Amino acid sequence: MHRFEGKNILITGASSGIGQASAVRFIAEGATVFGLGRSAEGLKETEGMVEDPARFRSHFVDMTDDDSIVDAVRAAGEQLDGRIDVVCNVAGVSLRTPIDTFDSDLARTIAQINFIGPLFLINQALPFIPAGGTSSIINIASTSATQAVPTMASYAGSKAAIVSASLTLAIELAPQRIRVVPISPSGVQTKMMWEIWEQMKDYQGEWLSRLIHPWGQEESATAADMAAVIAFAASDEARYWNASELRLDGGARASF
Repeated sequence: MHRFEGKNILITGASSGIGQASAVRFIAEGATVFGLGRSAEGLKETEGMVEDPARFRSHFVDMTDDDSIVDAVRAAGEQLDGRIDVVCNVAGVSLRTPIDTFDSDLARTIAQINFIGPLFLINQALPFIPAGGTSSIINIASTSATQAVPTMASYAGSKAAIVSASLTLAIELAPQRIRVVPISPSGVQTKMMWEIWEQMKDYQGEWLSRLIHPWGQEESATAADMAAVIAFAASDEARYWNASELRLDGGARASF
């Protein structure tokens, strides 16, 4: 398939995990990708993974820093000839903030990376996004947005916020016919998910199992599995998918 031939994609979190896999997928389908990340080494690794390295450009971004976001999006606009057809907000951070030892500074950092930063990036990218019905914004949230994950209230709240914001943005951007789609993964075999599992493994109760595919942890999704769905969501094939969250948990919620 070459659903993205001639399309330009801006992806955050492109140095690892789902963002990296999405960059690989989009380029395999004909796109040019501008990948943002904090790890120069990771971005270089992504470049080595893509089908055509000439169609992968990268730039450093710190999602906690407005100036860094402005600089990154400006660079994307310049290098992508002033057109960004798809924005994928994938970058995120998962950290514990237990309520009995609540760290408000850490909570603000989580909110900045997972919610405020992505909204500001959309704001900066909007002048480059063509109106007319062929452009989309994909925001990666988490099943934690609608599912209890003890000791991770700040993370869960930030993901609930990006889901809610996505619905509002879809209506706000309806006059420009720009779709906005929130996707909430769970149990994905990425570094972030392993960190969540590690943080949760000693928590009282069976919360950990509620994040895992009912066929077993070894059946958990790969980053490439998530990238396939993201690519569909961003494609013209999904033109009727707008302002509704997709939960990708392999059936974990059904086993509650």
